[in-house]
Amino acid sequence: MSPEPAPFPWKAALQAGLCRLRLDPATFWAMTPVELAIAAGVDGHAGGGAPGRQALEALMLRFPDRGGGRCDAAGSPGEGAG
Repeated sequence: MSPEPAPFPWKAALQAGLCRLRLDPATFWAMTPVELAIAAGVDGHAGGGAPGRQALEALMLRFPDRGGGRCDAAGSPGEGAG
């Protein structure tokens, strides 16, 4: 018979998601435990840091902004942001 698995660390998960990462509750609860671990940089998933210029440009081409965002190009709230 195998031992009982450790209970899920809710206190640490809530602390990481809501306090350290400053996620809104809807985003936090929509994440899987693996996504939260990666975002929080635990469990060996984080690494490598930010993408380089070439990788960033490739991502921007693959996933272009479609407008309607809440911030303008300077990062300031645009029209409709509230």
